[in-house]
Amino acid sequence: MARRAAGGRGPHGDDFSFVSPAVKYVLFFFNMLFWMISMVMVAVGVYARLLKHAEAALACLAVDPAILLVVVGVLTFLITFCGCVGSLRENICLLQTFSICLTIVFLLQLAAGVLGFVFSDKARGKVSEIINGAIVHYRDDLDLQNLIDFGQKEFSCCGGVSYKDWSQNMYFNCTAANPSRERCSVPFSCCLQDAQEAVINTMCGQGMQAMSYLEASAFIYTNGCIDTLVNWIHSNLFLLGGIALGLAVPQLVGILLAQILINQIRDQIKLQLYNQQHRADPWY
Repeated sequence: MARRAAGGRGPHGDDFSFVSPAVKYVLFFFNMLFWMISMVMVAVGVYARLLKHAEAALACLAVDPAILLVVVGVLTFLITFCGCVGSLRENICLLQTFSICLTIVFLLQLAAGVLGFVFSDKARGKVSEIINGAIVHYRDDLDLQNLIDFGQKEFSCCGGVSYKDWSQNMYFNCTAANPSRERCSVPFSCCLQDAQEAVINTMCGQGMQAMSYLEASAFIYTNGCIDTLVNWIHSNLFLLGGIALGLAVPQLVGILLAQILINQIRDQIKLQLYNQQHRADPWY
């Protein structure tokens, strides 16, 4: 009777809850933020895809930045949706799904980083394959074209191994049978930058593949982007480590909050079952 006199029902009372509102709503708003970001990613990806010409709609899907953006956005949307609804509705099933998916994503990122470091030669070969594929489809996709041009200008490089890799593209191919006006040329993004040039000369790479390395180096970047990218990575390991840590911390925080909330919900369910089982107890 002393327990009843104290004003509570059961060991903690019917109004007591193990579920912390702070954990619940921090997890909810955490997922809501990334849920909104994912919707923006999907919208931008779909919009970019719809803007392309019909003939380009089926071109080079494997390296299409718009498709990649949509895929990443949809996956992020689904995972964060489980986190949002699961935390708001205190649904263990959705929270477990969110936690497991986030753990899998984190482990895949970790495995990719470790494998890329251990098998650096194979990773280099894969990067070379991707870059060569992008060179082949340079004119097929505007997004891909802009991405390659941006990379070549930022890293001051041209092609995969060298500027002559652009001969793999049907428009820049250097064989005598190629009728293209861009035969033996390279994209303008390979050209040496002139800060005083007000208008970009998009024809500055004309005929550069027909020149020797020494001759071409006076007009364009002759070093390939693969070696330049590898050297940049080696020189910026701390920066890349910071970016990797910045990506990993939100994932680990999300997993931790989800597991804390799951345990709190389970404790709350046990309390409710305990209260229901002892309501018939005259001393309850």
